[in-house]
Amino acid sequence: MESALLGSLISAMATVLGAVPLLFVKTLSEKWKDILIAFTAGIMVSASTFGLMPQALEESGMIPLTIGLLVGILVLDLIERNIPHIDVENRAGISSFDTSSLLVIIALCIHNIPEGLSTGFSYASQNEGLGPMVAISIGAQNMPEGLVLAVFLINSRVSKAKSFLVVFLTGLMEMISAVIGYFAASYIEWMIGYGLAFAAGAMMFIVYKELIPESHGHGYERPSTYSFIAGLLIMVYISYFFV
Repeated sequence: MESALLGSLISAMATVLGAVPLLFVKTLSEKWKDILIAFTAGIMVSASTFGLMPQALEESGMIPLTIGLLVGILVLDLIERNIPHIDVENRAGISSFDTSSLLVIIALCIHNIPEGLSTGFSYASQNEGLGPMVAISIGAQNMPEGLVLAVFLINSRVSKAKSFLVVFLTGLMEMISAVIGYFAASYIEWMIGYGLAFAAGAMMFIVYKELIPESHGHGYERPSTYSFIAGLLIMVYISYFFV
């Protein structure tokens, strides 16, 4: 339990860590943003393909893997279709912390729930190394997300202190959902395989619907592609030598 709490805390607070660069710089170039996002995508694909899916298959079999994977994709698809996204570039002229800004913050909190559940399910698995692996991958995804949220808030003329508080609260939602996922899977063992597959589906949807298109939309496809491969290989090495 302690390791699950620690892992989910580190993963969630990576959102705050991602916002730290804004203490020193106001903007991040499109090139480096695309490279970081692609790197994150590689990490998440590696964790899903070489960690979550094989473990779900081992623990529960093909049918739970298929059902969990599809449910994870459908849930994320439903969220993406019905909840607005952050558009930092087009909303730079916002003059106050308005209702639309609040809606975006609520949306990010909801987005973080499946990510937290993924971490919790992974720590409940029989594979002790899977939890840290997923926590690392989710944490890597949270860092650029925290940066983008902080940029959005500061462009909305919210103070840096309040921006960091909001980023912290969105990360806290992820930790709460991770604890819920851990206890649910621990007490209802048949849920573990479904939960791991759900986590894989959710992560793969994020990668292919959000991260890869975002990293290839500004003319830096080649460095982003190499960054993606680097992220994938680094997670493979981490899982092989340390997990």
